[in-house]
Amino acid sequence: MPRLEEPDRRKATLDRRALLAAAPAGLLAACEPKMPITVSTTPKMDIEGMTKAVVGIAAAARPGHLGVGLTNMESGESFVFNGDRTFPMQSVFKLPLAAAILGEVDAGRAVLTESFYLLENQLSPGFSPIAAAWPERRQYSLQALFEAMVIDSDNTAADVLMKRIGGPGAVTAWLTAKRVPEVRVDRYERELLPAVHGMPSFRPAWLRGDALQRARGAVPPATRMAAMRAYMADPRDTATPRGMLEFLQMLDRQELITPASTRLLIQLMGRTSRGNGRIKAGLPKDAVLAHRPGTSSVDQGISTAHNDVGIFTLADRRSYALAVFLSGSTLDDAGRDRIIAEVARAAVRAAG
Repeated sequence: MPRLEEPDRRKATLDRRALLAAAPAGLLAACEPKMPITVSTTPKMDIEGMTKAVVGIAAAARPGHLGVGLTNMESGESFVFNGDRTFPMQSVFKLPLAAAILGEVDAGRAVLTESFYLLENQLSPGFSPIAAAWPERRQYSLQALFEAMVIDSDNTAADVLMKRIGGPGAVTAWLTAKRVPEVRVDRYERELLPAVHGMPSFRPAWLRGDALQRARGAVPPATRMAAMRAYMADPRDTATPRGMLEFLQMLDRQELITPASTRLLIQLMGRTSRGNGRIKAGLPKDAVLAHRPGTSSVDQGISTAHNDVGIFTLADRRSYALAVFLSGSTLDDAGRDRIIAEVARAAVRAAG
């Protein structure tokens, strides 16, 4: 259900706004570079209008389930719809993973120049240009893997880097230590993809040709359907809209990683070309977006997860965190994108 959260009066960091100076100059002309931004500069959100819009969008998304979170980064005023419902993250999980990796860099336990020589048994299924380039290219720096994970959503890069910092358990420990609520990273991509479709454990042979598709097709449809429904109900590898909003606010306030690491992560989030039909499609042309989409495959007409989360900054430098999760949708790709874009449009209207 929609609700208005109590504002968090902690001031948002301005470093991200300084970072956006790299955008076209006219985009930020409304404010001087060092002008303080306080709660009083930001109008209250139109919660009633946002509620009405999101309820209508959720109805159009049925039988899929929609979750939405929106926060004014200056005032902390927030709106959530199905805010405490858990949603499968899919590649949205690469955002908390990225922060945990940079936390290791900040602590001196990892360096961006570290070198990796990839073996066949380190390649992961699903979307992975790195796996597709193997064995012609095998050598990567930590930074190259990190950029491939955040910008391109590369599954091999995500799994290799997660193992490098200690696996899902280490990410969980980091999230717990940072007091990040309701965001869970529990499995590698190579574990998750087979589980979603009721397949046996991953094997490297699936990366050759159409072997992965054939292996999935060998699983009876009823078994795959049962596995997908179990996945959508599983609390592992999920986030709530409320929890993701808190994560994005903590990232913006530089409470998770150092200012330099925060700037790096947000820059890379702004460079992804994936999911452009989602939040980005619903924003004004002069807005700036740093985001991380997440997308499941579609089986028997069902998408288990179609998501987008990020921080958008309007031309007058007002910034908002927006998290949109859609699970169990029977719409086509364009229809699922359209649902998220409509939420973004409603968020912009609510921002005023």
